[in-house]
Amino acid sequence: MLNEFTYCRRLFYLEWVQGEFAESADTLEGRFKHRRVDRERGDLPDHDDLPPEIVQARSVLISSEKYRLIARIDLLEIEPERVVPVDYKRGSMPDLPEGAWEPDRVQLCAQALILQDHGYRCDHGIIYYAGSKKRTMVPIEDELIERTLALRDELIETALGGSIPEPLKDSPKCPRCSLVGICLPDETNLLFEKDMKGGENRRLIPARQDALPVYIQEQGVSVGKKGDLLTIRRKGKILKEVRLMDISQLCVFGNIQISTQALRELNTRNIPVCYFSYGGWFYGYNTGMTHKNIELRIRQFRVAANQEQSLDLARIFVNTKIRNCRTFYRRNHPSPDKKTVDELYRLSTRARHVKSSDILLGIEGAAAKVYFSKFAELVKAEEYKKDVSFIFKTRNRRPPRDPINALLSYAYSLLNKDLMVTLLAVGFDPYLGFYHRPRYGRPALALDLMEEFRPIIADSVVLTAINNNEITRENFIFRAGSVALDGEGRKKFLATYERRMDTLVTHPVLGYSISYRRVLELQARLLGRYLNGEIKTYPAFLVR
Repeated sequence: MLNEFTYCRRLFYLEWVQGEFAESADTLEGRFKHRRVDRERGDLPDHDDLPPEIVQARSVLISSEKYRLIARIDLLEIEPERVVPVDYKRGSMPDLPEGAWEPDRVQLCAQALILQDHGYRCDHGIIYYAGSKKRTMVPIEDELIERTLALRDELIETALGGSIPEPLKDSPKCPRCSLVGICLPDETNLLFEKDMKGGENRRLIPARQDALPVYIQEQGVSVGKKGDLLTIRRKGKILKEVRLMDISQLCVFGNIQISTQALRELNTRNIPVCYFSYGGWFYGYNTGMTHKNIELRIRQFRVAANQEQSLDLARIFVNTKIRNCRTFYRRNHPSPDKKTVDELYRLSTRARHVKSSDILLGIEGAAAKVYFSKFAELVKAEEYKKDVSFIFKTRNRRPPRDPINALLSYAYSLLNKDLMVTLLAVGFDPYLGFYHRPRYGRPALALDLMEEFRPIIADSVVLTAINNNEITRENFIFRAGSVALDGEGRKKFLATYERRMDTLVTHPVLGYSISYRRVLELQARLLGRYLNGEIKTYPAFLVR
């Protein structure tokens, strides 16, 4: 970690202290070029028993209590009088007087110090740059040793300090860093310095995620693993194969069997498995080891226990939800009613200044009543306007009693699932929120973050599915006063939902365009930055 610390203090803290890691093309290429030296091979003889001829040892793990260092040396060239550590790097040799980057020289020096502490003579090391296929010799001199030990002391102090270092400012190091989407250097700097006014910002993260959810709802199929593929079979016949690297989450509906081998591989890769009932009720998930960022959860628990801070966040969630509902109504109604628009504005303004969460709950309920009293007027499809059984009158659930309520409940269930998965991936405990209070089985934090996205994602998907005639009467099942989607209807609705999640939208504060699915992750990480004290308030996602 000395290498990472020398390169960027914050990168070290994220990786070593908070347990964050993300692959990139560079890390994968580096692993590929290390594949030979990562395999343990050969022995390291005692310092007083070196062989008369040059021999090699690979992937040697060695440590020193004196220097408080531990290292895995890629390659050791063992000569009759001394040993020479060789470190492999994926890039090209830099055009520098020293012949190597400082982080690489410091890392090599640490290895040399450990070897010297074990009695070996080690007066230089070698860095092999695979990109240019060149070796450069690094002498282990006093100046480099002093620098290495100073960095080691600073590293220990930083690790024990419990405070993440500030992000780099407009640094050329950031665009190719694999953790840039977790670190959010420009976003954190902008929100801290501009005091939430936003502005132009570099978009250092991809607009869309490469990996996407896989939904399986065909009953009786089984999921297995073959190499790096996830296979979906029926009676032994392969129906579909999906590369594991392309999967962000596996969602199974009803009676789907998953083999132990597939489950183990999914857990190892931190790909969550989300379980839905046959009817689409999200009731559980399976994931690998809990995220290692305990610092974030400690701060989450601390803020949740503070009524004033929790209320601050709750006010933002509810205010943003009502304002987004107002915008959604104005955009989709052919002739929006001024009284409704004004009332939603009034309630959103009140939500910003309430003194208790009970009053806030009342305001949210009043706003929902106003909003849903006009929701049926946003529907254009004739079928939903003329058929009595299809007409939406008010919000109802458990079970929904008309098709639009069935679609709304299903959309909220999907959004809840996506926020649960996102919060777990970021390191939060999704069951402890700031607005929704703890209750057995309630994903309170996921529900908190859902508020601002209910109208612009879930309600939008429902309206699109209806007004574009993607979901018709034939896709619903009416039974004992309740309504649900059939299998074909769920399939169509999932396609509409995923299309919405893949839609690019301009972030109202940061100013760049990313998909809604990426927005969910970004908002969760910004909430983490707020809890860490790196930004002054949580930047809500408020559409204009």
